[in-house]
Amino acid sequence: MTPTLLAAVNAYADAHGGGEGYFPISNAGLHIIRAFHEMDNHYVYQPSLCITLQGGKEILIGEETLSYGPMQCLVIGLDLPACGRIVTASSDEPFVGITIEFDIAIMREVRDKLETPIVATTNPVRSMFVADVDGALADCVLRMVRLTETPQAIPILYPALMREFYYWLLSGPHASELWRQAVPDTHLERIGRAIHLLRQNFAKTLRVERLAEAANMSPSSFHQHFKALTAMSPLQYQKQLRLLEARRLLTAEALNVAEVAYQVGYESASQFSREYSRTFGIAPKRDAMNLKAALA
Repeated sequence: MTPTLLAAVNAYADAHGGGEGYFPISNAGLHIIRAFHEMDNHYVYQPSLCITLQGGKEILIGEETLSYGPMQCLVIGLDLPACGRIVTASSDEPFVGITIEFDIAIMREVRDKLETPIVATTNPVRSMFVADVDGALADCVLRMVRLTETPQAIPILYPALMREFYYWLLSGPHASELWRQAVPDTHLERIGRAIHLLRQNFAKTLRVERLAEAANMSPSSFHQHFKALTAMSPLQYQKQLRLLEARRLLTAEALNVAEVAYQVGYESASQFSREYSRTFGIAPKRDAMNLKAALA
């Protein structure tokens, strides 16, 4: 299955510009990435399944690192600011991966039709984990990619393939972890509501009591479950959001470092620069110059 799926993904990338980069698939929650060299990419991961077809990748979330290689996937259940690091790639054997964004409505529809419901784990566990991709699930993903050969069929047939995709996920070895996403009012969904509030107000000071209220949890329970699910405290999560937005502003807007620092919620430009350098490994001004040069 690996050579066939890899060939189908490479064929799509070659037909849509070739080379390396991101290749989104229209009218479907899919995108392909191909890279000829090792690289880091800091951004907010959305709930999705990220499959490595060739090469190797790591993801740094909070203080944890997860690694996954060919025909393995990273499953992410919450919006998470993280660093995705391609660690194995070359011009002869580029890194190739495909991401499938989750559609919770379809996932719940499939869950409701399963004859043997799975009991979701109630213990605080991470909202991200690595799993193998093989058998029926890999075949389903292959047919998703091949559907791109008939673009007019995607709006009609892709939802049916997504139902099959969720069936294999919800009846597979990691069903109990995935089940949490398909059940309303779990800790995962509650923390998700707090994360939504954080993302909407990342530049403001938000008391943990306000976030706990959004999650309908006590402050102590909220803090425990937030860190268990995201590998970060709420404050660390907010800091990552601020720094990611700062990096975007430095690249896209005509603002200096101090202006960006205050715009994303920092009161001290020097503290901003220290935390930026610690996160991205380079001073903000120099990073902005490098990023703009790369775009040019």
